[in-house]
Amino acid sequence: MAGNSSSPGASVTSRALALVGAFDEEHRRLTLTELADRAGLPVPTAHRLVAELVEWGALARTGAGDYVIGRRLWDVGLLAPLQAGLVELASPYLHDLYGATHATVHLAVRDGVEVLYLDRLRGSDSVPVVSTVGSRLPMHATGVGKVLLAHAPIEVQQEVLADLPRVTPYTVTQPGRLRRQLGQVLRDDHATTSEEMSLGACSVAVPVRRGGEVVAALGLVVPSLKSDRPRLVAALQVAARGVGRALDAARSL
Repeated sequence: MAGNSSSPGASVTSRALALVGAFDEEHRRLTLTELADRAGLPVPTAHRLVAELVEWGALARTGAGDYVIGRRLWDVGLLAPLQAGLVELASPYLHDLYGATHATVHLAVRDGVEVLYLDRLRGSDSVPVVSTVGSRLPMHATGVGKVLLAHAPIEVQQEVLADLPRVTPYTVTQPGRLRRQLGQVLRDDHATTSEEMSLGACSVAVPVRRGGEVVAALGLVVPSLKSDRPRLVAALQVAARGVGRALDAARSL
């Protein structure tokens, strides 16, 4: 990131963007010194600009004193054509799905080696879940994550399989077992989990396709899949096909 951002001719805007761009998948929390170093800026300059970015909401300071990306960047990011279009087009189908199942409904995409939750619907009777709109969770422990991982490039799969942290006693942490599950996802065109992300919560998810390419996943979180799994899968697939058709139609305009 250093580049020429610390050169005398660098604009204030380029320096501020360099600070935001200092964050990546491996650097989600940075101290002021680390920010300055990765952005190629003197610490006093970084300190001044970081304070302005925090005030605007682009960055946030944690209780430990380091910095993370602020929620306002997420809000602005939702205006990008891909995510904004996906959330808007999928919304009616998510509401139909919730109305038919009364389960927590998720719309998610892959962000690197994690699941990024774009939308969520839940009611007072829904199973408690840890996901929120804008949150990121491990792919190997979630239904939507397993769908997206099964359709991810091989290098992404290898990176995930190399590090499978245990979230609950039921999280799949054996690479061989997860590989077999991913193969099953491709054959069945849906994924399930059983208390792998949250105790007392099971999930089922299906891919959302645009022009044949998997671009997102739709999921439901329920207390159990013992009796309702076929019905839930069918409802998800109907909704996913609807979202896919809407995406195809929007792209052809």
